Amino acid sequence: MKKHAPSEELKKELDILLSKINALEVVSSDEYQKGVVKVLRRLVEGQIHSINEFDHLKKAIDLVTLQLFDVQNKLNS
Repeated sequence: MKKHAPSEELKKELDILLSKINALEVVSSDEYQKGVVKVLRRLVEGQIHSINEFDHLKKAIDLVTLQLFDVQNKLNS
């Protein structure tokens, strides 16, 4: 089973993909192509946002876990 890449690596790959999509927009010649580029950009931006939100959730879970340990230590002492 393939291991997940770190979030920073994923964001870097998505940033590169976003740059390529921006280049596609420059060379697109009709409304259909421009529409496809807009959809692609929105999907990649959504992925970047999801990765950022997931990082925030991981940090929040870590903070809650630390608080639970603090409460457990106070109860045991």
